Amino acid sequence: MSPAASSATRPSTLPPVRGRLTAGAPLAPLVWFKSGGAAEWLFEPADVDDLGDFLAALDPAVPVMGLGLGSNLIVRDGGVPGVVVRLGKPFARVERLDATTLRCGGGASGILVSSTARDAGIGGVEFLRSIPGTVGGFVRMNGGAYGREVKDVLVEAEVVLRSGERRVLSLAELGYTYRHSALPEGAIVVAATFRGHAEAPAVVQAEMDRIAAEREASQPLRSRTGGSTFKNPQGHKAWQLVDTAGCRGLTRGDAQVSEKHCNFLLNLGTASSADIEGLGEEVRERVKANSGVTLEWEIQRVGVNP
Repeated sequence: MSPAASSATRPSTLPPVRGRLTAGAPLAPLVWFKSGGAAEWLFEPADVDDLGDFLAALDPAVPVMGLGLGSNLIVRDGGVPGVVVRLGKPFARVERLDATTLRCGGGASGILVSSTARDAGIGGVEFLRSIPGTVGGFVRMNGGAYGREVKDVLVEAEVVLRSGERRVLSLAELGYTYRHSALPEGAIVVAATFRGHAEAPAVVQAEMDRIAAEREASQPLRSRTGGSTFKNPQGHKAWQLVDTAGCRGLTRGDAQVSEKHCNFLLNLGTASSADIEGLGEEVRERVKANSGVTLEWEIQRVGVNP
């Protein structure tokens, strides 16, 4: 397929765009595991109107999925049918609304949000610095770390529904639970408003430094990984269950359970997504047999097998 779709090659199901629409776009370079197949179509909208107009005109039968930094994601080796939406620079802005509030684009990283908050003298969102992802992903998954979650700081989220309709959803409407929201299927988070509290920038920076040091000491940060693999079951730590089941360092092909942090899976070089997902399923089976606890995936797994 040609790298960029033109009106001559675009199927009738895909409307015209002002942004970039790419056919057969490899997704492995865009996800942290560096594995998996291609998107049938990758859409990088020029702005919110471009996204809304595209989704409104798109055949409702065509599946749509949002992609952020790809940090908590397994893309299966057969690729992703339909349209994958990736929010680029137009959606990565962060602006201060008042003394304690920020409006953040859905494509903004956690590091950008927390550093902007620091410069504005806003505390309470430092934990976002530790989550490798974008605002869109945080909002969808109720991302959290170090005792805080998105639900603790979110005021509202702006989304474009699969129908193309733009809506503002309140915290209550998002129906947050642990690592889950009630965001409708196919909806894309284009912005979110976060509220913290007034704090001296030096205090905010000190907390960010503490979080960074703790992550460095406990997690395999410079590896091909998907972050936290399994949700913590009620009353348990997932990594401890994995460790006591004897899975530390377990391998399948070039996929490995991290020896540094047992709730991280690694691609040591040439692992396929099938290797990585298969290793995760083997870990789940071993943990179930050892402790009776069924681990639930935190990593999102998308696409089809070949």
